[in-house]
Amino acid sequence: MTTHDHGTRDAGPPLPQPPQPPADPAVPMASAAPAASDAPTMAPVSPMAPAAPAASVASAASAASDGGRLARVRRGRPDDPRWARPALWALLAVTTVLYLWSLGASGYANQFYSAAAQAGSESWKAFFFGSSDAANSITVDKPPASLWPMALSVRLFGLSSWAILVPEALMGVATVGVLYAAVRRRFSAAAGLIAAAALAVTPVAALMFRFNNPDALLCLLMVSAVYCVLRALEDARTKWLVLAGVCFGLGFLTKTLQAWLILPPLAVVYAVCAPAKFGRRIGQLLLAGLAMVVSGGWWVAIVELWPASSRPYIGGSQHNSFLELTFGYNGLGRINGNETGSVGGGGPGGGGRGGGRWGDTGIDRLFGSDMGGQIAWLLPAAFILLAAGIWLTWRARRTDTRRAAFLVWGGALLMTFATFSFMSGIFHQYYNIALAPYIAALVGMGAALLWERRNEGGRAGAAASAVLALTVAVTAYMSYVLLGRSPDWHPWLRWAVLIGGLAAAAGLLLTGLLATGRLGRKAALAAAGLGLAAGLAGPVAYTLNTVDTPKQGSIVTAGPSVAGGMGGPGGGFPGGGRMGGPPGMQNGRQGTGQQGQGQQGQGNQQGQGQGGRQGTPGGGTGGTGGGQPGGQNGFPGGGFPGGGQSPRNGQGNAQGGQGQNGTPGMLPGGGMGEGGRRGGGMGGLLNGQQVDAEVAAKLKKNADDYTWAAAAIGSQNAASYQLATQKPVMAIGGFNGSDPSPTLAQFKEYVKQSKIHYFISSGTGMGGGPGGGQGTSSQITSWIESTYKKVTVGSATLYDLTQKKTG
Repeated sequence: MTTHDHGTRDAGPPLPQPPQPPADPAVPMASAAPAASDAPTMAPVSPMAPAAPAASVASAASAASDGGRLARVRRGRPDDPRWARPALWALLAVTTVLYLWSLGASGYANQFYSAAAQAGSESWKAFFFGSSDAANSITVDKPPASLWPMALSVRLFGLSSWAILVPEALMGVATVGVLYAAVRRRFSAAAGLIAAAALAVTPVAALMFRFNNPDALLCLLMVSAVYCVLRALEDARTKWLVLAGVCFGLGFLTKTLQAWLILPPLAVVYAVCAPAKFGRRIGQLLLAGLAMVVSGGWWVAIVELWPASSRPYIGGSQHNSFLELTFGYNGLGRINGNETGSVGGGGPGGGGRGGGRWGDTGIDRLFGSDMGGQIAWLLPAAFILLAAGIWLTWRARRTDTRRAAFLVWGGALLMTFATFSFMSGIFHQYYNIALAPYIAALVGMGAALLWERRNEGGRAGAAASAVLALTVAVTAYMSYVLLGRSPDWHPWLRWAVLIGGLAAAAGLLLTGLLATGRLGRKAALAAAGLGLAAGLAGPVAYTLNTVDTPKQGSIVTAGPSVAGGMGGPGGGFPGGGRMGGPPGMQNGRQGTGQQGQGQQGQGNQQGQGQGGRQGTPGGGTGGTGGGQPGGQNGFPGGGFPGGGQSPRNGQGNAQGGQGQNGTPGMLPGGGMGEGGRRGGGMGGLLNGQQVDAEVAAKLKKNADDYTWAAAAIGSQNAASYQLATQKPVMAIGGFNGSDPSPTLAQFKEYVKQSKIHYFISSGTGMGGGPGGGQGTSSQITSWIESTYKKVTVGSATLYDLTQKKTG
């Protein structure tokens, strides 16, 4: 077994070295003579000769060091096999192509963040705060770090889908590369390649590295933080621990407290395993904590100290406070479900077995029908290999870096897995990207360590072969189960994966017990290759489907439609289908399903209806579309953001079927707005509108004479018009339409000062969002409808805020 610099694997006492001849006093000690066969003929060096200038020596050393680094980048470690570095470059190239393939088909993806990136490209103030519009009315409901790369890209290259999404794809490629480097430092090149490949083809990773939510940057920062901690564990260098703290601080500025989920296990592992005295370890951790607070807290301090009257409202908060957003809606609210201002209002829901409105919680949550295909393919393997890695390194000394690597990656996995499994608040399928690098690292490290033990032979080798065989068999069965949830989508694949995986497991077991010599090693390699192919076939198939399918909206998922998938609150949207494609499409493909029928709920009635059949190949049948009691259209507390009709219960997920007004079916639950105008999912909450060219032209006319070209309820509604016109559009009520921004009095003052030209109606004038029928958004909508002229432009209804009603 080969160890690398700073390695700590026990290899017994050092071997005795042959005696060295005494140094010749006439030869300067600074220059070691090369071997006789390689040494050029040189004139004798006089001890009286002047020494070379120190600067020249340092310059030569630096040049040699730089040349060595470049050579290492090209060729890898000296002890790497010849194929290792070409294989890495090939993997990164394939990953780049995979993540960039047909990227523009997703349009602006999540328009909520795309509009904020467009605003940041127009205004440095909007860039700093993460505002939804360049006039700085309200921010997104996250800190702005994930918006900054996109905004800079748009500023450089202009507004386009590629300018928005290419930075995300490049973050994905970088994450794959950093993961390889982190695993390779303590394990073989094969381990690093397996880990990197497993991450690259994890469906939810491929989804989010081609999408513009904050999760792509957060994943890169978390993998970088783990890499820095592992480097610090090698020789207790403070520099690496401080860099890890900076990564955590930037992670906080990306997605607040989620970035700190893995902080406790990493801190504990360093405190216990670092090769330094205990006091120094604690001091280093405190210094890293300070770096984290500074790198993440500077922006928070500025925002909290900035006069509220001259900065945008903090979206997602109810009292214009980023700290409230951090510890409430984006913090503890995600754990206990008490998310004031969220969909359906605050307070924990009653979603069944230990769950809330976002589905059941429990240890099996991430293996469920809506989550499993995103992340669970290699999850059992990661748990098995984590246990095996800890067992095999258990008796190593305290500072053993291999055991520390298992503890770091394993601690990160267990902490994130437990949180995601039991949190009662908002939880979307794509959150599972956070688990992907931890799973991939453990699979690569554990498989490589077991393979080394297997090659040692004897009882230990047979036991290692048995564990490898078990891992392959369990992984194959997991893939069989997950692929079986889309029974009409490539049905042969699940059987091929199961048969191939079981055959590989049998081969590994038999070669470990019986086969020896060169032939046995070749047979074992063949079985291992078959097992790797079987284990990754399912994720690869899901990933290719994801790459080939446009993704838009707030809730997106990877892979084909699955039976019993959850789409949102309460365990599923009508029809139980997926979100993610443009209107009239299932996961981006035109549906051919049957017409959905049903009635909308009134008052306290619960809307009921039978969802239409999903029409995509392999799509399951829709379930019953049942709204929640307590409000108009069967949803708690009134209409959806924008004042539009909530999804028509009974429209279900009828792809290509007929809506209530005779127009094509929408996204799950996405009924038509009044007058047949096509709205986004859940009345514009989950996806934006499709803006007609006529409407865009109307809004752009004389727009420069106003601070905001228009105002609309809810950020997704506003984002659609802002992206279509590239003019500021005020998002009343923020993302959910429930933030008290602006107040009715503030809005009236804006209108009085001629700062807003149009109000974009979303349908019936309900407004208010999930916060209640008498919320700020509803009050503003009612005042506008009773005061100003209605103007119909194409399929949209506008109110000209410069023209009051007459009579």
